[in-house]
Amino acid sequence: MFAFGKDRKYIHGQSGFTLIELLVVVIIIGLLASLVAPKFFGKLGSSRQKTAKAQIELLGQALDEFRLDNGRYPTTDEGLEALRKKPEGLPNWAGPYLPKPVPKDPWGRDYVYRSPGEHGDYDLFSYGRDGQEGGEGEDADVVSWK
Repeated sequence: MFAFGKDRKYIHGQSGFTLIELLVVVIIIGLLASLVAPKFFGKLGSSRQKTAKAQIELLGQALDEFRLDNGRYPTTDEGLEALRKKPEGLPNWAGPYLPKPVPKDPWGRDYVYRSPGEHGDYDLFSYGRDGQEGGEGEDADVVSWK
């Protein structure tokens, strides 16, 4: 803080930060940010994978409720929308089985649903960040059968 005399002029001997001191502080903040940012962004990728897994599990529960009421899972053509809108010819449909519209995966794409599936009664999965089959890390597929 600056001290003021009676006529509001600076008292000699008081000074602010020098340009070099400010540059040193900015450099230190930059170094700290460069150490923290990679760890933060690494967590962001794994959190998207966890979100996709949680959404797939919730969609799986809704699919199981659909099967209990109707004796079968929705066909591939009916898709996940059958959890929200009644397909033709299902008198026991007691939906909607989801309170909100079918969510997109954390990367903004539709989940892939196939029934019958190659790995069970149905396959439900996301292709991950890259949108292609396979991959590692955040690009890895998130699937219902593992």
